[in-house]
Formats: sequence, structure tokens, C-alpha cells
Amino acid sequence: MMELIGIPPQVLFGQLLLGLINGAFYAMLSLGLALIFGLLNIINFSHGAQYMMGAFVAWLVLQYAGIGYWAALIISPIIVGLFGVVLERLLIRRLYNLDHLYGLLLTFGLALMIEGFFRQLYGISGQPYAIPAALQGGTNLGFMFLPTYRAWILIASLAVCIATWAIIEKTRLGAYLRAATENPTMVQAFGINVPLLITLTYGFGVALAAFAGVMAAPAYQVSPLMGSNLIIIVFAVVVIGGMGSIMGAVVTGFGLGLLEGLTKVFYPEASSTVIFVVMAIVLLIKPAGLFGKAA
Repeated sequence: MMELIGIPPQVLFGQLLLGLINGAFYAMLSLGLALIFGLLNIINFSHGAQYMMGAFVAWLVLQYAGIGYWAALIISPIIVGLFGVVLERLLIRRLYNLDHLYGLLLTFGLALMIEGFFRQLYGISGQPYAIPAALQGGTNLGFMFLPTYRAWILIASLAVCIATWAIIEKTRLGAYLRAATENPTMVQAFGINVPLLITLTYGFGVALAAFAGVMAAPAYQVSPLMGSNLIIIVFAVVVIGGMGSIMGAVVTGFGLGLLEGLTKVFYPEASSTVIFVVMAIVLLIKPAGLFGKAA
């Protein structure tokens, strides 16, 4: 069938794999965005900069401390997550009772400051980060060649997304978080430290972005621009899935990545705009998003 339409199977499946890889990063980043908006009511425009910070922390600990990829997957999200905790304590918590626009403006300013800091230190050229030895090479599946590191990205991102969804939707901690967004006074009456819970939630959302950054470091170059190049698409994914919807972020991220890959095969000129076309159509039909709830 594919030969009949003039497309070699290797090209089709190769683009589908690239689409899935992009979708994995869309899903992980939009998951953190949806988590922060759904539970804290903050539009975190600095999410792309925090993703970039995750990649840079992994690169820095490798260059100056000799700490490799596997340890960086843990260390980098913790460091960037703690940075997020400090931001929430000092700045973001002042905006919870204000209009969304204030949070958007603050986090947009933070994104510009973080990106500018790294651009000043390292310029705009990317820094290479080697694929760990255990994940080098690949497997010939017959119809395509599957690089081991790309398979790892898919498996790890799916595991992180499913685990986060399960924590938020299926555990007592998640129930406390959801209740705290609806009625913090009642949750506080049960002895739950709501401000600490909210702070840790923001830190966890930021840590998710940093984890995605470490995953992206060997796949792409570590660059101060890597977050700003991605954040607009990720916001579109969140809007399509439904602002604040955890499942919507995951399903839409992977789905739109696949759609983008297919578009590169059949109509390459539209591959950079297809996600925004889908967003416009979804907003016309269902303004709350595919998985969102109407206000």
C-alpha cells in the first residue's frame, strides 16, 4: 500500500518515530504545565526555560563534576525543582488570588531572565551531550532502524506520564491536592499543610520539565534556545487537550506528535503549522479542549 502511493516504508515509519519522539517531549512538558495550571491556577510560561535548565544542569554536572547521564536524571530534576520551590515561595504564591494574566506576565519575565542568563554565559550555539554507552546503537526491525536511545525516550516518557497521572488521580495525595484547589480551608482543617502542598506541587511540575530536558540533552544539543523553540507548541498542546487536564496533556501530546510526523510525510509544508490548525478547529468546536471541562 505504501509503495503504491510512492512512499518507502522506511521513510513513513522513520517520520512516525520522529513524531512519537516529539510527542513524548510534548506530553512530558504539557503534563507539567497542566499540573501547575490545574492545581495552582498559574499559567507557567517559564516552563520552557525550566526544561532548558534541566538540560544545562545535566551538561554542567557532567563537565565540572563528571556526573553522567543516569545520575543526572535524578540530580537535575531535584536541583531545578528546588529552584522552582524558591520561585513559588518568593514570587508565585503572591498571585494565586489574582487574574491569570499576572501569572502569565510574571512567568514570561522569568523565562526571559533565565534564557538571557544562559545566553550570556554560553551563547546561542548548542553544547553536545553524548548518548550514554548503554543506550547507543539500535535494532533493525526490517521495515525501519530503531535507535536504542529513541526507544528509551518513548518508554521513559510513557512511564513518567502514567505514573504522574496515577499519583494525581488515584492516590490519597492526589485527592488532597485536588481538594486543596477547591476548598483549601476545609483541607487545612484536616491537618494538611496546604501552602506546603502547593509549593511541592509547583516544584514537582518544574522537576518534570527538567527531567524532559535531561532526556532531550543527548537527542538534541543543549542550547539556551531549546525551551523557547518548544514552549509555544506545548501551550497549543495543553489548550487542545484541555487546560488543567492531566490525561488530555498526555494523550494530546503523543497524538499531535504522530500527526506532525505524518504531515511531514504527506504535506511537509504544513508540518510546522498543523498543530495550530488543529488548535483553532478544536477551540471552535469545543473551547474547553478535548478533555477539558467547561467553566
